[in-house]
Amino acid sequence: MRFFFRLLACAMALLPVTRVAHALDLAVALRTGAEEAALRTVYLRGFAAATGIGMNDLTWDGRLETLRDKVKSGAEPWDIAQVDAATLQPACEEGLLDKLDWAALGGKERFLPLAVSDCGMGAYVSATVLAWDRDKFQGTPTWAEFFDVARIPGKRGLFRGPRGNLEFALLADGVAPGDIYKQLRTAEGVDRAFRKLDQLRPFVVWWGAGNAAMDLLASGEVLMSSAPNAHVTAANAAQSGGQAPRNFGLQWAGGVARVHSWAIVKGAPNAAVARQFIAFAALPAVQARFLPFAGLAKGVLDFVPAEAQAASPVQPANLAALLPADEAFWRENGEKLAERFNAWQAR
Repeated sequence: MRFFFRLLACAMALLPVTRVAHALDLAVALRTGAEEAALRTVYLRGFAAATGIGMNDLTWDGRLETLRDKVKSGAEPWDIAQVDAATLQPACEEGLLDKLDWAALGGKERFLPLAVSDCGMGAYVSATVLAWDRDKFQGTPTWAEFFDVARIPGKRGLFRGPRGNLEFALLADGVAPGDIYKQLRTAEGVDRAFRKLDQLRPFVVWWGAGNAAMDLLASGEVLMSSAPNAHVTAANAAQSGGQAPRNFGLQWAGGVARVHSWAIVKGAPNAAVARQFIAFAALPAVQARFLPFAGLAKGVLDFVPAEAQAASPVQPANLAALLPADEAFWRENGEKLAERFNAWQAR
């Protein structure tokens, strides 16, 4: 806790904030999920402590349709929304979000390029990575080895859905990371990915939530699994339901990364305070407390304890090894690929 207050002191030295009495609480809609509690603690409570502004923290499903209905109805409006990249761009294009004033945030050059967009400031990166139990398998497997059950026998865990799995299949089949989405934009490339998945299908145990992937590894039901990086780190730090620390490995190379951003919702009744919140959330000293993710402002790792940096997606070597999800591709093709995947899995 003392470490947090030192970070907060650094943050407030960089950003003069006036404590104000405000008629309305700032309404912030967070995505439901594993990071929700940490976002609330670091950003919402941190901002409230720094400014005296009340927070009305809400949750939402992250769907474009939900945001569209909220803006059009005008009922109980939101000020800030946490959005993933799949929703951010179309919501910005539809005018559901305000454009950001990057000059007021110190300029775009203060942030990693993937944090910068017209309507959103990147808050953090999450990734689906290859995980395994180091006590059961020595070394660092690749996606090619993940699919090679003949040489490395054992069950494999995969998310029940096409996202990530098609990318992993092509990586395992020898496609270069930079060509993955070029391949998936062709019928031949999609067929190739499903043929590769066919090889693994008899050995797959499917999971639907990140903690389920950890349970599969912990029980020994699978030797390796795709998994959200945050769940792997939490399991190793014994942050999962008071369980003993695990010795799970984490392979960043070929993991699929997604950016999550803060955005100001069109018609926000507290737009000025919302901009103040964005400025607070942009501070490296604040972002550094959001572990294991850290944040996307340059210099954020200067505030992260050395022992925690290796588990952060924004550690330069880790970030360079990840494959950024092509959100435009998934917006255009997600529904039909989900239908094909579900039919394939049901065979």
